[in-house]
Amino acid sequence: MQIFGQIVDIRNRRVFSGIVTVTDGKIESIEAADHQETQYILPGFIDAHIHIESSLLVPSEFAQLAVVHGTVGTISDPHEIANVLGVAGVNFMIENGKQSPLKFHFGAPSCVPATGFETAGAEINAEAIRELMDSPDIYYLAEMMNYPGVLYDDSEVMQKLHWAKLSGKPLDGHAPGLRGEAIKKYVQAGISTDHECFTYEEALEKLQLGMKVIIREGSAAKNFEALIDLAHEHFEKMLFCSDDKHPDDLLLGHINDLCARAVAKGVDVFKVLQMACLNPVTHYKMDVGTLQINDPADFIVVEDLVQFKVKATYINGKIAAQNGQAKLPKIAFDTPNNFNCQAKTPADFVVKSSAKTIRVIEALEGQLITNELHVPATVKAGELCADPKKDILKLAVVNRYQEAPVAVAFIKNFGLQSGAIASSVAHDCHNIVAVGVTDEELCRAVNLLITQQGGLCAVSAEQELILPLPIAGIMSNQNGVEVAAKYQELDALAKSLGSTLKAPYMTLSFMALLVIPDLKLSDKGLFSGNSFAFVDLNVD
Repeated sequence: MQIFGQIVDIRNRRVFSGIVTVTDGKIESIEAADHQETQYILPGFIDAHIHIESSLLVPSEFAQLAVVHGTVGTISDPHEIANVLGVAGVNFMIENGKQSPLKFHFGAPSCVPATGFETAGAEINAEAIRELMDSPDIYYLAEMMNYPGVLYDDSEVMQKLHWAKLSGKPLDGHAPGLRGEAIKKYVQAGISTDHECFTYEEALEKLQLGMKVIIREGSAAKNFEALIDLAHEHFEKMLFCSDDKHPDDLLLGHINDLCARAVAKGVDVFKVLQMACLNPVTHYKMDVGTLQINDPADFIVVEDLVQFKVKATYINGKIAAQNGQAKLPKIAFDTPNNFNCQAKTPADFVVKSSAKTIRVIEALEGQLITNELHVPATVKAGELCADPKKDILKLAVVNRYQEAPVAVAFIKNFGLQSGAIASSVAHDCHNIVAVGVTDEELCRAVNLLITQQGGLCAVSAEQELILPLPIAGIMSNQNGVEVAAKYQELDALAKSLGSTLKAPYMTLSFMALLVIPDLKLSDKGLFSGNSFAFVDLNVD
């Protein structure tokens, strides 16, 4: 097979007219040649940190959407399914991914559960990490979210790092806002990347300490604008990722969009492509070709080096996508799950109190971090109530793995004026998280998910809408287009109820993520990520 085009030689920073010859799945030759073809041939794009589960799709279905945008490989942390099913969940992702041409490179989840302050469905201890790191199917130790454990030399955390370093594979980080002596110690522990930087200054400090900074632009957390100017000087140590990408967003674009935006910002195109195509392959020793002779024939054809509209994607020399259509096989798969709670009643969501002031979580558009607000309480008949006029709503987390009291708090910026939305995609432990106006509406939404053994839903006075997620309560057994369409219906209903967030379900899924400061809610109670301790809902 021969492909004619303008060949993009990223390493030597040149573009030349030529022919790529592929034989038996590998690049046999790359030769300069005169022809009239104006399309560009370049290495495929890599998402350098993603939880495939957040697309609500299994790896083989995720691939159907991603290859259309020129993605040929991922660095994938199966942390989400691991929190539900343990090592068995990791193996499910690896085996399903192997059946797809897209090159998934999975890591060993380092923090399952992420903290001891919430209930997960499984645990991966240091001994399990040792066994995983010995596997050829595991390419790195996935994000070490328990940075306090690193800073205070927690014995279990340090043992996990020890086994990872012995394997010779990279150690991924997760240290939002960590600066000064704390980040120095974190780096000295052998951790080499971070995708959680949300300010220019923080990312620069980490780069100067030798870390690689991964610019994240997902469905909820968006750090591209804050960090992209660092690429002018530090491109050799920077990468791109989405982290968490919902299916409706994945339909529209992937890493190709970040390349277009970076070039539009004035970053040199070769620097951009080194970040998107080469740096992840080098850092993680990926089994992905980079348009070199004898490499696997993993490359893409794009119309130009401005918009990066993908005409074709090749993986191992075979066409994976062409003119906006995936050319991948459909894969059959099982639907493992772990869901063991019973239906709730509205009384389970009642909070008795006579407090004058309460702590309220302030959700922030485009961020995983939250703020802690102190707000006058709305008390009726001795019970704390939501106040939609002030955009103060009830937030609930329900333990999905066993019977337990419902944890309830209050949250600002979801905007609902009536109804409720709920999700069993709730990082990191994937208990049920719901936000709503009344106890009755919260209860209806939660019970919909319990009945279906997982999903996303919305309820209004007239309507109940659900996207079932039967695989671990976090992934669908349907194809990406169908899941995206149902997700868009849910998103529209949530916004018709008053939500002003761009991605209300993605934002909701992070309101139980304790390792991201500040105020979050676990199934065990209200938690401060700054003090790393539970706090009282009542201020006074």
